[in-house]
Amino acid sequence: MSTILVVEDEPGIARLVQDYLERAGFAVVLAANAGEGLAQARAQRPALVVLDLGLPDRDGLDVTRELRRFSDVPIVMLTARGDESDRIVGLELGADDYVVKPFSPKEVVARVRAVLRRAEGKAAGVETVHALDVAIDVPRRRVTVAGRPVELTATEFALLVTLVREPGRVFTRGQLLDAVHGVSFESYERAIDAHVKNLRRKIEPTPGSPRYIETVHGVGYRFADA
Repeated sequence: MSTILVVEDEPGIARLVQDYLERAGFAVVLAANAGEGLAQARAQRPALVVLDLGLPDRDGLDVTRELRRFSDVPIVMLTARGDESDRIVGLELGADDYVVKPFSPKEVVARVRAVLRRAEGKAAGVETVHALDVAIDVPRRRVTVAGRPVELTATEFALLVTLVREPGRVFTRGQLLDAVHGVSFESYERAIDAHVKNLRRKIEPTPGSPRYIETVHGVGYRFADA
């Protein structure tokens, strides 16, 4: 049974999320503030963290940054409707997905399941995909660039696999969202830009002049085929 850490200071929301996750078959650990959440993340080693960005003792973006210093645990952010810029910053810091308040608890469960599927590497297709000097061992979630191992979040990994499987194909942001999220709820397309920025920082020799992931202006992205 996978353990989900829910870091949320509003008791009503925390209990609601806990109830729905437990009904879905997850074990749930609750934390009411950032300090407790970070301590539980270290102690419990959860399969995924549901993290509220509006915590009383520390900004949720700082918590995301701190989590990424010692763990690649998948993170689903809970954020207020007006925090559009915070959502993008959170994704750039390494969060995998977000849910906007007020939310349906069923949506939280669906996004948790989708992110965990990505984290577990349950991608369809051949076991190894490669293009140029990027190689991906899909079942083991291992990525190498010119022989150098690269650590990716679950969402970054799913995005890269999608692009590398079809070099030269232009994907719209909407198509990439569908490919990596695996759920039908509306998502913010600029989230893809944040994930691509992270990928470029990790795999490109010169992120500002990308060799692998090319921007197709006004459309989306493609993986270079030559």
